[in-house]
Amino acid sequence: MNGTPRVRVQLCGRLAAEIDGRRIEHDLPGRPGRLLFAYLTVNRDRVVSRDELVEAVWPDGAPKAVDGDLRSLLSKTRRATGSQALGLRSRFRLDLPDDAWIDVEVAGQAVHQAEAAASAQDWPRAWAASNAALCTARRPFMAGEGAAWILEWRTQLEGMESRALECYAAASLGIGGSELSAGERAARLLVRKEPYRESGHRLLMETLVAQGNDAEAIHIYAELRRLLREQLGINPSPSTQALHKRLLGPGLIADVAH
Repeated sequence: MNGTPRVRVQLCGRLAAEIDGRRIEHDLPGRPGRLLFAYLTVNRDRVVSRDELVEAVWPDGAPKAVDGDLRSLLSKTRRATGSQALGLRSRFRLDLPDDAWIDVEVAGQAVHQAEAAASAQDWPRAWAASNAALCTARRPFMAGEGAAWILEWRTQLEGMESRALECYAAASLGIGGSELSAGERAARLLVRKEPYRESGHRLLMETLVAQGNDAEAIHIYAELRRLLREQLGINPSPSTQALHKRLLGPGLIADVAH
């Protein structure tokens, strides 16, 4: 990709869209126009049916003259976006340039990059990619809206955030030094978000140990073991138990089973 993408769309937080340096979000025809534009943007890789688009644009119920309203809405949105820059075709597909920058797509790509880098123990690259993903995933998708398709996207982004937090905590631990406190915060947030995700507890334990706080790490394990036993009737996984045993040391390993 050369230069700056000529189309930039932000769907997390406040909707913002720029085409060839021109901001267009205020030219979209009201709430229905924003919903139409957002829906076609996140589904830009396929053709959207009329019924699907109507449900996405009017989640609370279609107007009586829905066909006329939809044609008017498409016409106004086409004028706002510019038919040459963003072509809305009769089969309801939004044509965006291949290099269009769309925040949710960029966040998804960044999560994959972070996980690949973490697997390779390329900690600086994993740190940068996970941080980039978090910048988007932490913000609400289409803030202020509550349509079913929007809630589905928020669920996807919550999953992206958890994956990015895990990579960020691991990368911070791998880098060490001044990044350890940031890694601890990320791990604690991951534990709060997903209390049954043992990898988050292990990362928190490891960042605490790296900062010389073995006692707190052992306490985190005890809390996890209590949660799993009380709520699920299971013990921590072997990898989590192994980490706990290393913390206890040879003289206290017998206490693990009690």
